[in-house]
Amino acid sequence: MARQGANKFLHKAKKSKSDEFYTQYIDIQNEVEAYLEFNPDTFRDKVVYCNCDDPFESNFFRYFVLNFERIGLKRLITTSYKPSPVANTQLGLFGDNDTRKQKRGRPKITANKFIINSVGDIDGDGEFSLKDVALQLKQNKKNEWAPLVGDGDFRSAESIELLKQADFVITNPPFSLFREFIKQLVVYDKKFLTIANINAITYKEVFPLIKENEMWLGTGMGRWISGFIVPASYELYGTETRIDEDGNRIVATNNCLWFTNLDHGKRHQPLPLMTMNDNIKFSSHKEIKGVGYIKYDNYDAIEVPYTDAIPSDYEDIMGVPITFLDKYNPEQFEIIGASDNGVIDEKYKLPHFKKHNEPYVNSQKVYKRIFIRKK
Repeated sequence: MARQGANKFLHKAKKSKSDEFYTQYIDIQNEVEAYLEFNPDTFRDKVVYCNCDDPFESNFFRYFVLNFERIGLKRLITTSYKPSPVANTQLGLFGDNDTRKQKRGRPKITANKFIINSVGDIDGDGEFSLKDVALQLKQNKKNEWAPLVGDGDFRSAESIELLKQADFVITNPPFSLFREFIKQLVVYDKKFLTIANINAITYKEVFPLIKENEMWLGTGMGRWISGFIVPASYELYGTETRIDEDGNRIVATNNCLWFTNLDHGKRHQPLPLMTMNDNIKFSSHKEIKGVGYIKYDNYDAIEVPYTDAIPSDYEDIMGVPITFLDKYNPEQFEIIGASDNGVIDEKYKLPHFKKHNEPYVNSQKVYKRIFIRKK
């Protein structure tokens, strides 16, 4: 019930193009630190661009500005998309919800850009904090706080000019625009770390990148993202929605994950496997134990309904759930294709079922399968 409620919020946001889901600081910290553990110089002397993040409210901005020197950033750029219903509820960076005013006669500002080139203890209290950032921005010393001409859409010309300066794009983009967002990153050949719904795996704009190892999952899926901050207009119900100690309204979900093209250690950990016979004898899954593996009606492949049931000694094509990608090691497996978007060579389909993309087992459709082969 709770899971359905949380996922309903995300589906509603996608359908209505109301995408005000804000990532919690702890989730950003957990994910980014994993890349730094794998390579401490990941961001050294690099420019990070958070192009869907109002600095007044964004925990992406907060994380990277507070860790600016520790991780060795050259520059941090953030741009707001448009005024937000939760603006100033997370950071309260400047103590109000006003944007900078332009000269008389110009239209009201709806978006800002922050460019951070250096950080330091400005107020002299012996430590660096967001107060120091605010002072630097107000004094306009080395850093820049300025209005954008437009509404901050990541597809706008001024946002793209900032994108060209960046080495990394790290943000939680609007889910309804995720296809366009990924296409833009590919066009401009950017490193990225971003959040999306799990169903994005099989988008035709996404899956080919995964198949060719140009994009992969981050270091965790499901419970790795502990929840999103939502505005007051979203009704909270279900046992996994809550209001935290700071008054933030949280929607928890296990239906979102990180996508990236940054390397991390988990991606190279081999998945431990049993032989086919041992799986049949000892598997904890009733579909496998004592039963064995069933071939699809319409694919020259076997159905493997659970990732931990992949047999170590089967050399041909297997269909596995999309959650397999959380354990995918490119040195151990080859991705052949996916069922629901048709990204698979026709030679793997049996001739009398060519028109069907989704696989069938005993005349029953099986949804969202990724086809793999052991290397």
